Amino acid sequence: MNTAPLQSSSTLHHHPVGLSADGTALGDGAARDALRQAMHQLSEAELVEGNHRAPAMCQALTEAARALAGLHAYGPAESHLAQALHWALQMGGHDLAADLHCAWAEVATNAADLADAHGEPARCRAARDRARDHAFEAARLADLATDPNWEIRLLLRASDVLDRCGDHDDSVLLQQRALVLMGMGQADLPADDPLRAGPALDAAPLTAPGALM
Repeated sequence: MNTAPLQSSSTLHHHPVGLSADGTALGDGAARDALRQAMHQLSEAELVEGNHRAPAMCQALTEAARALAGLHAYGPAESHLAQALHWALQMGGHDLAADLHCAWAEVATNAADLADAHGEPARCRAARDRARDHAFEAARLADLATDPNWEIRLLLRASDVLDRCGDHDDSVLLQQRALVLMGMGQADLPADDPLRAGPALDAAPLTAPGALM
């Protein structure tokens, strides 16, 4: 995953509106337009009732987090991801929850990088602690993913976060798990590996939104 240095939010990039793990922001105009659109979508989702409310709220909150992080507003972005995760857990299944934990870990890592660049070590440490927690939870839930290819993506994203946080050994363990799933490594991980969650369990078939950040 690209880990280029943080750039000013006044820089315009020609890629879809969204979050990236490198903390790069879109130009002010595009990012703010995306935020307005996301908040409008969230207002509409709040009017949805019945069984469609949870997926509508989860999607809208995720889009709001994308737009906020596009403006380097990482604190509000994390808050919206927390709410999205709340709705995702109501929907059941593991794929979507794992994806949101990955996204939260990526945004928290961006926040840590930004705090570090601003000379705020306490905020940097706190953000990296959050990033690690969510990366480890994503790795735990990856064992329960309904799609092996999705599990690989989750593991690699979590591995990237841990590497950026300085947890290189744990990052390598997750990479090894992904390589085993891809048939490119040896299944020699220790049985007591704390990053594994045990046998996979059946999960409700949910479509996760992909690499959010």
